[in-house]
Amino acid sequence: MSKQIVIVGAGPGGLAAAMLLAQSGAKVTVLEKRDRVGGRTSTITTDEGFKFDMGPTFFLYPRILEEVFAMCGRDLHREVEMVRLDPQYHLLFEGDDGKVMGDLRATPDIQRMQAEIARISPEDAQRFPKFIEENREKFDAFTPILQKPWQGVTDYVNLSMMKMLPLVRPWASVDGDLGRYFKDERIRLAFSFQSKYLGMSPFKCPSLFTILSYLEYDYGVFHPTGGCAAVSEAMARVAEEMGVDIRLNAGVDAMRFEGKRCVGVTAGGQDLEADAVVVNADFANAMNQLVPDGVRRRWTDAKLETKKYSCSTFMMYLGVDIPPDELGGFDGKGLEHHSIFLAKDYPKNLDEIENQHKLSDNPSVYVHHAGRTDPTMAPDGMTSLYILAPVTHEHGNVDWSQQLQPFRAKVMHQLTKLGLPADLESRIRYEKVMTPVTWRTEMDIYKGATFNLAHNLGQMLHLRPQNRFEDVDGVYLVGGGTHPGSGLPVIYEGARITSRLLLEDLGMSASWQAPEPATATPGFASASTTPASAEPLTTV
Repeated sequence: MSKQIVIVGAGPGGLAAAMLLAQSGAKVTVLEKRDRVGGRTSTITTDEGFKFDMGPTFFLYPRILEEVFAMCGRDLHREVEMVRLDPQYHLLFEGDDGKVMGDLRATPDIQRMQAEIARISPEDAQRFPKFIEENREKFDAFTPILQKPWQGVTDYVNLSMMKMLPLVRPWASVDGDLGRYFKDERIRLAFSFQSKYLGMSPFKCPSLFTILSYLEYDYGVFHPTGGCAAVSEAMARVAEEMGVDIRLNAGVDAMRFEGKRCVGVTAGGQDLEADAVVVNADFANAMNQLVPDGVRRRWTDAKLETKKYSCSTFMMYLGVDIPPDELGGFDGKGLEHHSIFLAKDYPKNLDEIENQHKLSDNPSVYVHHAGRTDPTMAPDGMTSLYILAPVTHEHGNVDWSQQLQPFRAKVMHQLTKLGLPADLESRIRYEKVMTPVTWRTEMDIYKGATFNLAHNLGQMLHLRPQNRFEDVDGVYLVGGGTHPGSGLPVIYEGARITSRLLLEDLGMSASWQAPEPATATPGFASASTTPASAEPLTTV
């Protein structure tokens, strides 16, 4: 008889695990509380025809998901059309007078990128190839670490780990490590803002994560047609074709235990038996709501309260009555697919978010203008704008019932610096706003910390909740709260780790093999971006 697996949550990690477990012969049921798959990687759709990605908008390093699909006999690029962006994004740096004092269009073409950097700092431009070369080496060395479970300090004591330490430089921060290559603060920001993918400051984020910006240049930044949510929808479609039972509007009320072993779940008043349960819900919230405190040892409610959590995000999803090509942007060349306005005192922004837990008077802002590339995201002649400002997670210092409208006004003011029209407010036809409070109440995210547990050294590898959950038996974790961490590629890898452990524990063999360590191919035309079986990817 097939082993019965229940997966709680149809986010990216849960869907990847469902595919891999079904491929290995398990009977898999996915229970999703909402009316659609994807979790934070889902779509907001409106009656007016506007579409927005709810969460992630950068699709990076597709290789891992390509491998997951290939392991299941599928081709990711036949399921989802992907466009490789060039420029990848547009960075705008604020000057002392509040106006943009410099900008940089990041391109994966190394020579063109050197020329872009040279417009700001010729000296730093000369060091850019060295940054790429050394981070390629770092990435190749660290990839095997991200592909295995970490269960204790003994995992550190091996020759390969010791050899890797000089590359990883665990004593340094992202910003500190970048100082070896780039002297201009603006250039360092161009290669460190990516730490926000983890919800962290580059001044605290471990230097390992300089590989995040490196990946953009060797492997590309992509836009899946229909948004990143289209990837989640494709995964669900393939999983169902493989026999996975995905149930929407099916929130889990409780996980059922016999002693320390989980034996199933209760959903909608119905008990479902399971040989194993995979939790893809927000980790801390799931522990609070689904796993009795008394059966937990390491991750009790009291201990969860003491952990460090990522920042949150203030979101505005705007459907505007402006054609995409009429958004001229800062320099009249058009608002790019991704634009990031970095406030003059960016370190102060980050300190206010992470330490003071208050709202900035001069916030940094990111705008996703999908219509630059993808006409499916809005009605003809209109535009969907996704606007994000990093903010503190829920904290007593911020009363969103009082501060929402004033902060919204500050964000709207920043949009004019990105070149959005002064009459933008009057042309809004749809608006949805999310704060840390709504991330918690609508999406069940602990403290509204959208990037989960922080990725400091005290909460990584064996110090993070383990894929084979250590507090109880029969429970496995996927998602940003477990190893290897947050971010779509890493979550997909975590699902692969978890699936291997689960199958091993149930005496089943994986019908798919562990990957060889990934090795980057230098340059714009990275061979790793397009597998041999895929149709050529479009570049814009």
